[in-house]
Amino acid sequence: MTSATLSDRDILLALFDAGLAAALPEGKFKDHLPAPPKGRTIVIGAGKASARMARAFEEEWGHPCEGLIVTRYGHGCETRHIEIVEASHPVPDQAGLDAARRILELAKGAGPDDLVVCLMSGGASSLLTMPAEGLTLADKQALNGALLKSGAPIGVMNQVRKSLSAIKGGRLAAAIAPARAVTYLISDVPGDDPGTIGSGPTIPEASDPEGVLGLMRAWGIEVTDKLEQVIRANTVPGDALPGQEVHMIATPLMALKAAEAKARELGITPLILGDAIEGEAREAAIVFAGIANCTASHGLPAAAPCVLLSGGETTVTVRGKGRGGRSVEFLLALAIALKGRAGISAVSCDTDGVDGTEDNAGAWFDAAILEEAAARGLKPADFLANNDGYSFFSALDRLVITGPTLTNVNDFRAILVR
Repeated sequence: MTSATLSDRDILLALFDAGLAAALPEGKFKDHLPAPPKGRTIVIGAGKASARMARAFEEEWGHPCEGLIVTRYGHGCETRHIEIVEASHPVPDQAGLDAARRILELAKGAGPDDLVVCLMSGGASSLLTMPAEGLTLADKQALNGALLKSGAPIGVMNQVRKSLSAIKGGRLAAAIAPARAVTYLISDVPGDDPGTIGSGPTIPEASDPEGVLGLMRAWGIEVTDKLEQVIRANTVPGDALPGQEVHMIATPLMALKAAEAKARELGITPLILGDAIEGEAREAAIVFAGIANCTASHGLPAAAPCVLLSGGETTVTVRGKGRGGRSVEFLLALAIALKGRAGISAVSCDTDGVDGTEDNAGAWFDAAILEEAAARGLKPADFLANNDGYSFFSALDRLVITGPTLTNVNDFRAILVR
């Protein structure tokens, strides 16, 4: 089968499916399994992919194990030995707090003959919530809400979260010692920094109160006297701990590489523009529209048929009251910038299956999108102004709905030029 026999939609979704398959945890542990311990194997972790990671680890480990994983509501799966609990994301709740307390107790209870396996993926920052001394769950909920609306990149948000947590920023690793710890990560962050994924519960990092306070002020997040006092008091040295390993088992680039291979199989020239794209979704869309237009007009940076692939995590500064995540915000801005140019179509999805807080992974469009919108009396610019990409693409039956995928390597974008 080649691209000549497939519709734009079929090609775009085939590329997304290929990328998604490469991000799943099955089969990813076998090359990084530690020797079985004399004592217990305790499995702990958090994140939107953590339940599926736990199931895959059980299959490949082949020895007794026990433990507790916390994942997002609706993202659980059946396991034989490891308990799975669900909690709220992106704003933490009591269930997440209770799970974090239990996970911390399991870590503290590990002895020198035990092995602690830590499974972390995107979403762990909200799901593994344990406020630092002096803060309440309500305080953390309010802060998370402010961070999500600020437009701050994920690295900034996680730096703030670490400074106000009793478990993040390596504090969980300190609780595990002297037991041996092996951490497996699925990356949802630009650059794949282990300390940023889930705010690095098992990655020691020295505290930087002044730096965090500066970031909060720079992004318009209110710094109350209470928050400042907690940040200055909740410091750790960040010293490396012996006997700890870290393995990255899935990344955004792995997903893009799989989509690249699928494109070649279909006879389409792939070009990966980057796996760590950040910035405002609507502003990034203008840049990508320029590249797509140059490709269509001049065959640069690649000749048609080609596909421009990218990953990373854009942000949305919320100004309206619409139903939209960063993928549909990007896609709507891209459609507006391309002005219905013939031969260009695109898909943008979050690989966890949830774009923002809605039921879609993202959406797709082809060159007919603006004409169809006009025929239905829909004004794309109004939807964009209201951060309402979801409603726009829903009205035109262009949403991509996968349900929870139980993995998470961030945004996947493909722009097809034929």
